[in-house]
Amino acid sequence: MTLTLDNRSQNKESSLTQALRQIQQLNSKIAVLERQHQDYVHQQQNLIGAIAEICVSPMQEVQALRILIYRGERECRRYLRSVLVKQSQA
Repeated sequence: MTLTLDNRSQNKESSLTQALRQIQQLNSKIAVLERQHQDYVHQQQNLIGAIAEICVSPMQEVQALRILIYRGERECRRYLRSVLVKQSQA
């Protein structure tokens, strides 16, 4: 009887230990995702500032923001480069 109770105690302790380990792993993953999100937001804020500086017309700004939203950062940067090239040629 004592052996059975000890065995159950060890199983419960083992289950709790596993649960705590899983919680710690999840917390680590959450911390990584939060850092990545903060980096992403910072990059987007920098890009929005660049849009405001580079674009000379509201239509260009709207176009750049649309590209950023629908196509992503790389395409938006490509668009901004093309705007700069057109401005330097003018």
